[in-house]
This record gives sequence, C-alpha cells and structure tokens, in this order.
Amino acid sequence: MEASTFILFGATGDLAKRKIYPALYTLFLDNKLPDSFSVFGLGRREWSDETFRANVERSIREFSRHEAIQDEQLNEFLEAFRFCILDAGRKDDYVKLLRMVESREEALGAPPNRLFYLSVGPEFFETIAFQIRESGLGSANGWKRLVIEKPFGHDLPSARELNRKLSEAFEESEIFRIDHYLGKPIVQRLEELREIDSSVRELWNRPIANVQITASETVGVEERAGYYDQAGAVRDMFQNHMLQLLMMVATHLPGAVGVSSERSKKQAMESLRPLHKQEAGAFVIRGQYGEGTISGKPVAGYTSEPGIAPQSANDTFIAAKLRIEDDFWSGVPFYIRTGKRMKRKSTRIVVEFGETDLSGLSAAAGKAPNLLVFEIGPNDAITMQHVPTGSPQTGKPETIPVYIPDRGSLPEAYESLIYDALLGDPTFFVRWDEVELSWQWVQPVLEAFEQQLIPLRPYAAGSNGPDASDALLAEEGHHWWDNEPELQNGSKEGESYACHVNH
Repeated sequence: MEASTFILFGATGDLAKRKIYPALYTLFLDNKLPDSFSVFGLGRREWSDETFRANVERSIREFSRHEAIQDEQLNEFLEAFRFCILDAGRKDDYVKLLRMVESREEALGAPPNRLFYLSVGPEFFETIAFQIRESGLGSANGWKRLVIEKPFGHDLPSARELNRKLSEAFEESEIFRIDHYLGKPIVQRLEELREIDSSVRELWNRPIANVQITASETVGVEERAGYYDQAGAVRDMFQNHMLQLLMMVATHLPGAVGVSSERSKKQAMESLRPLHKQEAGAFVIRGQYGEGTISGKPVAGYTSEPGIAPQSANDTFIAAKLRIEDDFWSGVPFYIRTGKRMKRKSTRIVVEFGETDLSGLSAAAGKAPNLLVFEIGPNDAITMQHVPTGSPQTGKPETIPVYIPDRGSLPEAYESLIYDALLGDPTFFVRWDEVELSWQWVQPVLEAFEQQLIPLRPYAAGSNGPDASDALLAEEGHHWWDNEPELQNGSKEGESYACHVNH
C-alpha cells in the first residue's frame, strides 16, 4: 500500500470515536496500513496533539473489538496522529493545515497521497471540497480521495446539486461514498455465491417466488431527533441502505447475471419499474410507531420522544413492493421493509423459491418452500432451509449451513471500507449514477408523502409494523419470513412453517 495521509474532518465527533479510530487501529494491528502513514484530525476544539491522542486512546479502549490492548502497540499507533484546529469555512485554516501536512510528508519522505474523510454534516461537504481545491491540499503530485457519509442529498434536485459541487474539486473516480451496509461481511459475500457448494447451486434452477429484504430496529430516534424528523425512514434507510441491498441481490445472486458477467448495480436500478406518485399508495406502506413494549419494557410513541413535535407526521416505517423488469427478475416481486421500534433487531435477505423442491419435484400444496437466508446482523450467516422430500407438511424444516463465519474473525464494516478507500478500490462504495437512480425512484414517493397520497399508518412499538405491510404481500399469496422463535414441532403459530436460522 502506498504511503498516505489520512485527513479527518470531524475528528472530535461520535462517528470518529465509535467507528473510525477503532477501524484504523485494527488495520494497524493487521499490518494493513502503509509504513508511512499519518492521521490529521481536524476540529474546532483547541486541542493539542497530546489531547487528541488521549481521546483516540479512550476511543480504542472503549470501542475496539480487541479485548487485550497492548500499550506498546497502541503507543506506536498513536504516534501517527496530529491535530489541527480548523473552521470549515476559514481559508487560512486550510493553508495552515497544508503546511503541517507537507512538513509531515517531508519528514517521512512520503508522497502527497491524501485521503480526505468528511465525518461531518452534509451541509459542510460543498464548503470543504471547495476549500481543499482552493488551498492546494489536493496536490497534483499524488493521488487524492474524498470519502463522504450519507445523506447524499435530501431529494433528487439537492443530490444533483451536491454532486455538481463535489465534481468541481474531485473526479468521480476520486469520490468514495460510504454506505456501511456494503461493508458488512455477508453483503460482500454475495459476490462469491457463484462458487458455493453444489447443493445450494441447484436452487438456481428453481423459480424464485419473491425476495424479501428487512432491516428492523428496536431503538427509537434516540439523540437523532433533529435529523430524523426531517429525514424519516424513507431518506434515512430506504433510499440508500435498502436500495443498495436490492441492487446487490439483483446483481450477484447466481443466475441473475444472465448473459453478461459484467452486470452492474446501476443496471439493476435502471431496470427497476418506476412509480408514479398517484399509484405509490398501492406499492408503498408508510408508518409511525406509537407507544408499546420492547423486551418487556414500555416505550413511548414517536410523537412523545424528546425533540419530536406532537403533531409530527414523519415516517418511522417503510415497506414497499418493487419489480425489476429484466429477463431474469421479471415477475419476481421484491419486498422491502425497514422501521424503528420493531419487534426485533434484524437485517436479513430471504430468497423464497417457488413450486419445486430440491429434488425437482413439484411441491405439495401448503408445503414449506425452500428458502435461502442471508442474516446480515446481528448474527452473520447464510443458511438454506427446506423440508426434505417426503416429509409431512408439519415436518421440521432442515437448516443447512452455507456460510457460518467465526464471528471473531469478521471485520467490522468500517475496517473493510477504510482499507478499500486507502487502496483506491471502489467495489463496495456507492457510485453517483446509483445515487441518482435511487433518488429518481424515491422522488415520486416523497411527493406522494407531501401531498398525503399515502396514509401514515400507526403501529405499536414492539410489533412488526402496520398490518398493511402484511397485506402488501398477501395480495400475491406471500407473507413475511420473520425470525420467530422455533416451536417444538418446528412450525410457527398460525403457519405451517417458520424460517429458522442457526445462532
């Protein structure tokens, strides 16, 4: 890996403390950082280098996934850290930063390869990019890369304007848009599915009945009320994380690639059937949690949360039915849902297969279908589940492990993504055309929300969302595969079969 300088805007913030510093420390322990490597933390606090390092050390000791922290190794790691007081809009501060960076590079004999990580609010993106260009921090004698976090705009026009401004300072190939879901090990494993064992490969000759993507949270808005009440579930989760997961599934499931092995996520989004705002209510369910019970404890409803107005009509739950109109996915509905204060914390993809079982025989009416389940969190696993041929309808389904990783060996999402950014590998980052296509699909939904064409449905905290989200699937004879506790006979109350995953 080439020598480089990591320049972190927002170095005193929560994301840096919880994710970025622990990720850098793990990369250091794994010898995945350059020999010549420096970190410049930037912020408005009047910190010295020693104060900054002490704060990074506290971050490592509190949030690192490594239980045994060796003082000697930690001190060597901290030696790379420097702090520079910087106001994002003050030109002179960037000139001062440039002098500090150049002095450090000269001392190390390192080229001016610089990664700018913007761990700040999106309102600062344009200003910082402009000042990097004007100050000369983006040297022409080395590479430069810009890493930014979502949100990438709050609607289609603002996303396009943000991209236009960033493009004045950085080429598209130099912009790395982080969606941390793309850094999760199971999501990255989707690229390898063509190489999995033959028993699973047989599934790809079976018709796919539907694909379900769920990201449910038990938490409420917590300290994010100011942001979340403006964003809602549609902007906070659906437009980015959920549509990125859809693109990954549609692109990387074996067989989905079809004729071309170069199929891109962009092509999947281009093939997604667009919605018109007048019809959006038939395909999108919008909800807001009320009071209820989580893990046996009563919790307040959304409009009773601190910082939320009592009359807020913000969405905390979104479910949608989408269709990809191409040769492989035509006729297969994709069901997506995400929400806060739901029954369980879970992120999972379920591929439900249709009318034939693993032996190639037609499945009997009411018999459990074959499922391929990707548990993305909190437990990481890929499993195949089915009732063996000849089992009675009430027979216990088998769970066949496809990929059950050693959790201790799994990298955190930010470890993988920061490492790839330092390498210049854009594979698991979000391209502008994907962002634009996602906003194009979501924009009519936003307009339907504003014009109250889609009702805001209440749901109790601790439930699986509004009943209307179940009806969305029932229209075509499907239901959500929830991760329910296993009953003694291997089935779920009220159903002939439940989807079980090894934990």
